[in-house]
Amino acid sequence: MYVQALNEALVEEMGRDASVFLIGEDIGYSGGGVFRVTTGLADRFGDGRVRETPISESAIIGTAVGAAATGLRPVAEIMYMDFITCGMDQVANQAAKISFMSGGQVRLPLVIRTPSGMGTREAAQHSQSLEAWFVHTPGLKVVMPATVYDAKGLLKSSIRDDGPVLFIENRMLYYEKESVPEGEWVVPLGQAAIRREGDQLTVVATAYALHKALKAAEMVAGEVSVEVIDPRTLVPLDMEAITRSLEKTGRLLVVHEAPVRGGFGAEVVRRAMESAFEYLDCAPRVLGGAATPMPYSPPLEDACVPQVEDIVAAMRAMVGR
Repeated sequence: MYVQALNEALVEEMGRDASVFLIGEDIGYSGGGVFRVTTGLADRFGDGRVRETPISESAIIGTAVGAAATGLRPVAEIMYMDFITCGMDQVANQAAKISFMSGGQVRLPLVIRTPSGMGTREAAQHSQSLEAWFVHTPGLKVVMPATVYDAKGLLKSSIRDDGPVLFIENRMLYYEKESVPEGEWVVPLGQAAIRREGDQLTVVATAYALHKALKAAEMVAGEVSVEVIDPRTLVPLDMEAITRSLEKTGRLLVVHEAPVRGGFGAEVVRRAMESAFEYLDCAPRVLGGAATPMPYSPPLEDACVPQVEDIVAAMRAMVGR
């Protein structure tokens, strides 16, 4: 499962490198975090390397930034992505900038792990997808694994990276299952994956939306040939893979659950207009969330983000079906 893959990545990296330590709320003997990603790690590595904190996101991230600047490799857990707003100064003004402001003399090997997304019916303050804020912040890498394999491989690469990485886990994926190899693997940052090949429409989809896009592509198989790309990392973004696909298909649809307005999809479209304008046969389109706080009501929540049938309709419309 996705959650077990993350746990294995932490075990392997903490075993490989004594400078790796974890910090966050309830991540140790209290139970392994609200989604149990760190279960068993305090028993294995002790509370010196699995540090529980008071409820203070600014203190968690600030402590991790200081630790990283002095040679450790902290992995900070923020219980819900919504709460990272309480530590934005530490993320955007400190972590993202210290290496640049020191002329490269200070490295900041820091990972901030946090779950995002909707679907668990937790309403407006626990269901946000804020990745665009961090894509917009120079100095950060932004990672969004959508599969079990990538959850482990990308987290290991993120921990080994010498700069600050925001590692976003969609919590609807925590119990997703996938057959994976035994042993260790890493997935390089900045390399997209083609999850399905096609030649009429390119769909770039992130996190849980990727799984919806794949279901939609299967539903239109035989009438629309869809290529589905999982960017895996939003920064750095593998535009070469997207451009190669557009050269073949001539049509671009971006799907994510974050609000469309000012979102990651707009950034993909902007860059596609620069790199692949001559290949496009129609205007690119972004299918994403509504510009509204997430409702508590399940039917209303579902109505606020693209569902499989919405993606199917967009696919058919873009090829004139």
